Amino acid sequence: MLGTTVLIPTALVPQMGGGNREKAEVIQTLLFVAGLNTLLQSLFGTRLPAVIGGSYTFVPTAISIILAGRFSDNLDPIEVPSLSSTLQIVLGFSGLWRNVARFLSPLSAVPLVALVGFGLYELGFPGVAKCVEIGLPELIILVFVSQYMPHVIKSGRHVLSVLLIRVPYPFQWGAPSFDAGEAFAMMMASFVALVESTGAFIAVSRYASATPIPPSVLSRGIGWQGVAILLSGLFGTVNGSSVSVENAGLLALTRVGSRRVVQISAGFMIFFSILGKFGAVFASIPAPIIAALYCLFFAYVGVGGLSFLQFCNLNSFRTKFILGFSIFLGLSVPQYFNEYTAINGYGPVHTGGRWFNDIVNVPFSSEAFVAGCVAYFLDNTLYPKDGAIRKDRGKHWWDKFRSFKGDTRSEEFYSLPFNLNKYFPSV
Repeated sequence: MLGTTVLIPTALVPQMGGGNREKAEVIQTLLFVAGLNTLLQSLFGTRLPAVIGGSYTFVPTAISIILAGRFSDNLDPIEVPSLSSTLQIVLGFSGLWRNVARFLSPLSAVPLVALVGFGLYELGFPGVAKCVEIGLPELIILVFVSQYMPHVIKSGRHVLSVLLIRVPYPFQWGAPSFDAGEAFAMMMASFVALVESTGAFIAVSRYASATPIPPSVLSRGIGWQGVAILLSGLFGTVNGSSVSVENAGLLALTRVGSRRVVQISAGFMIFFSILGKFGAVFASIPAPIIAALYCLFFAYVGVGGLSFLQFCNLNSFRTKFILGFSIFLGLSVPQYFNEYTAINGYGPVHTGGRWFNDIVNVPFSSEAFVAGCVAYFLDNTLYPKDGAIRKDRGKHWWDKFRSFKGDTRSEEFYSLPFNLNKYFPSV
């Protein structure tokens, strides 16, 4: 969790006029909420070993809100993303996202999941190169230990003297403020995070050795992710929540896809979040160390998406067109939007309404969102009902997993505790 927990406050807190102390406190809050949301997701959501943490998707919109003119006299401006959580809560718990997920196939999942990982390449080696003396040795050691020395690593115990200073609590930064336009901008960022999390959930199910996630379970998980965004807003993490992509890659790196392990880890996140010294230690970790970890984590998630190609017919020109076109646009369109923003200081859509600019610019800056939407549209409009094409797109492999009870393994893995299944749609 060090990646998003450290890098997001590092990017946002200085923009808000905060110093090292405020940065450490936001890190503690983000870690506390991540642990709480991870427990909720693993108990009542998808039940996958998926970690719910801060999301980079919300960062551009958060910066836009922080820099808004109405916050010019406020040193601690925090826009609570509570309203944006309603989008995922409604889409998830109503079952609407289930109806969308039913039309996913292995073919359309490939670009989505692949670019959930590969699309974050800018956070990898470019970050390592910022301090190559630290980042490169870390990357080499990580590859050597994880790939060449399996089952040899022995963990040691270290005793640290820490002090209890504070427990994060709702509205700790003061009363929330709301603006209609900014709320809509946050909702769009929330929708982009929803699409990216769909790909991350699929990757987690793959590396957790679970069956393909049924649409109803995916919808349930999205609903609880909406609750996670609501809690993020209430506690003031300055950010929204989504499935942690780096932890999806960690499942592949460690080959430990246990739900119980993630729940215990969530307990440790909550415990460490109230220890002030740990917040300070996390805040002092060099960014190249985190970037070196990303090089492996994101690579695993990306190749997890490519693994679904085994269900598709790669000899079909329809398959080749959908894959090539969606992946190319998924890389090319965000590159244009990001380059334009870097050169001009604002996105291609630049009107007098900052919130409207964010609604358009943010989704087209996400590689996974663009690739996933293009692949989903093409896969479901280019003669999808033809029998041969149905097999080409690998749809027949996922047929029995469309229903929650279509496979006994799915019911065993995704079933809710305490007989709560009757309260959620299963078909």
